[in-house]
Amino acid sequence: MKQLIPERLTAAREALGITKAEAARRCGLTKIGYCRYEYGDRTPSLQTTEILAQRLETSVSFLTGESSSMEPDLLIIHRDQTPFLFELIRSCGTSGEETAKRLLAYYRELMNNSRSE
Repeated sequence: MKQLIPERLTAAREALGITKAEAARRCGLTKIGYCRYEYGDRTPSLQTTEILAQRLETSVSFLTGESSSMEPDLLIIHRDQTPFLFELIRSCGTSGEETAKRLLAYYRELMNNSRSE
């Protein structure tokens, strides 16, 4: 696996409009620990890189330079924080691909209608 590119970590943080202290808090790190990654003084493990990507709403492939897209490729949904969304996603996984496609089409239709109002 490629190593984290410090400038990409900075770009992800700045895209969220948060401080280094806030990024550290979101990632469960001390500010000094987080800054060492952003300054390139330390190289995070794969596990830490995955946490950084999740908490800064990007992807490991962006942070390592394998992709130029900052879009996340993984979302974590907690049952206690968003129970309805959790159950919806869970039911899509067990109901099959066709159900998931129909729900996505319905969601897109709702979004298009809300934009035109």
